Amino acid sequence: MEAEQAASEDEPPSLLWGLDPVFSAFARLYIKDLLLMRESRQVPGIYLYKSHPIFQVDILGTVVFKREREDFYSYGVDDGTGVINCLCWKSEKWKEPEEPFKGGRAASSSSAVGPSGGFNVEEQLRRLQQAQRGASMLEIGDLLRVRGSVKTSRGQREIMSSNFYKVSDPVMALQISWMQELPQLYRRCYQKPFPLSDGEPGTCATTTGGQASFSSLLGRATQTLRDFLREKEVRRFRPYDVEHLLLPLVPQLPPLTGSEQASAAGPSVPSHTRHLLSETLRILQQEGTLFRRVLSQDELYHVTEQDKDLLMAIRDVIQQDSKRQKYAEKGCHILHILSSVRRRYSQSLSRQALEVGLRFLESSSDIISTSDCHYTVV
Repeated sequence: MEAEQAASEDEPPSLLWGLDPVFSAFARLYIKDLLLMRESRQVPGIYLYKSHPIFQVDILGTVVFKREREDFYSYGVDDGTGVINCLCWKSEKWKEPEEPFKGGRAASSSSAVGPSGGFNVEEQLRRLQQAQRGASMLEIGDLLRVRGSVKTSRGQREIMSSNFYKVSDPVMALQISWMQELPQLYRRCYQKPFPLSDGEPGTCATTTGGQASFSSLLGRATQTLRDFLREKEVRRFRPYDVEHLLLPLVPQLPPLTGSEQASAAGPSVPSHTRHLLSETLRILQQEGTLFRRVLSQDELYHVTEQDKDLLMAIRDVIQQDSKRQKYAEKGCHILHILSSVRRRYSQSLSRQALEVGLRFLESSSDIISTSDCHYTVV
């Protein structure tokens, strides 16, 4: 009981997490520490290392086991301190079977030259796609780098990757550099106390001027936009539709120095606003409040809880698949729901947005959860 009380006292208030630069970065930690981190009592899904809030990590290690499913690979990654499971989603373009070569070996070797003896664009593009495919398919013993969010599933710590690739390091130069850099990061940042103020000496917030000030401002901007979307029940918007909401916060950013003003090198107020808005939208996407149905130059954001089409797609998937014998007892697993909704509605839908939609449907009694990761209709 005393240990739980002490752990609760060591945990900073969630409203102050934006002051810590570690919270917005991909933390490079040893896998041993990822496995031992305790989950926040305030916000499930956020973990704490030495009072630093962490939910995104960056690891490098050797693949020691591999399992393949229809939509993802499950790799066990070992960095020498421990082994953690990494779920790496398959790209849609790699699921289609490759076209066979025409004309046998001789045809494939000569296809790099065009009909007129020039450069064959299609052949070079095919070779590039093969190289990209090879970088996303790993075997035991390969070196893998993974960036993603930390999750706990069925009592086991794992990483849901947002980016992963095979690393070519024949002389181990990258691994040596990585292991030399980690102790320095630990000393300079991760083992320092949580920075509760901009001027507190000896914290990692002092590495760059005004960094903690911007992090604090970013937290207020995120809450401002979140409250506006909830109050007005906005379904979709573009960045310029909400940019005016952050203008009152811009004067609170650190002022430009005299040399910056003289050289006009510092960002203007509109540039500050655009940067603040970009970071705010990124955070809201990471927590699942927003998502983009189509990734294009037209930055159209959908509000998860207000997107009726998304909620209907989620409910239809659960309602239809729960009738199948495979899911009749426990319901549909969240990864199955995510895969089906991606095929039916949006390939760019994140798991965080899906979880927000599932919680909303559950709160309105459209679905019920039979376990931490299984859902069925009422």
